[in-house]
Amino acid sequence: MHRAPLIGLPSDRKMVGVHPFHCVGEKYISAAVVGAEALPVLLPSLQPALDWAQLLDRLDGLILTGAPSNIEPKHYSDESSYEGNLHDPARDANTLGLVRLAIAHKLPILALCRGFQEVNVALGGSLYQKVHEQPGFNDHRENKDDPLDQQYAPSHPVHLAEGGVLRQLAGSDSVMVNSLHGQGIRTLAPGLVVEATAPDGLIEAIRLDRADTFVLAVQWHPEWKLALNPFYLAIFHTFADACRQRMNQRV
Repeated sequence: MHRAPLIGLPSDRKMVGVHPFHCVGEKYISAAVVGAEALPVLLPSLQPALDWAQLLDRLDGLILTGAPSNIEPKHYSDESSYEGNLHDPARDANTLGLVRLAIAHKLPILALCRGFQEVNVALGGSLYQKVHEQPGFNDHRENKDDPLDQQYAPSHPVHLAEGGVLRQLAGSDSVMVNSLHGQGIRTLAPGLVVEATAPDGLIEAIRLDRADTFVLAVQWHPEWKLALNPFYLAIFHTFADACRQRMNQRV
């Protein structure tokens, strides 16, 4: 009987009326099922955080999803947040520690958009709060008035690092990706290496430089209609391979 790996997806904490809810975008859940052939497990973002060490030994992987919110700058600098910057303190309180704990447990991680930034911050890196206001960088944000298919359409190429995982998956040194983010990496955390950069030099993908632990993070959204994009699907398949290896070792 085929067994599916169990993959955890940390939740966003969102107010619905006067009640807090814990939620994960359906596109990420579906991508875990379709792209990784996994059973998704939604992880609540409570404060104080739960004792995740008890759960990580039962999981085979972790997907850090994108989200409407941004990491509070107090976690990576002494800057103040700007007016209108949406935050999710409960998610920050859970995922930043969860990243470090998952790496200690050698749990495979695939991180997307906000999750990409969480990996960098959790390991000691910093972010630009507004990439489009930094000299030399382009505006990487989507037009929210466009239809979703247009927002998530390929926006710019990324250069894939020689010898990297992504170049091997793509079979070329560049590939087109979508772009829906206002923040980005300022300083890269120790232990991480660059997998891809945008034409303006902004870091677009990273991985943990350790052979015994799979951690791959991308700034774009490969979960979007991934079955129609061979490169996006390959990212999830590679993550799934690491999760199945973990599952076989765990069982």
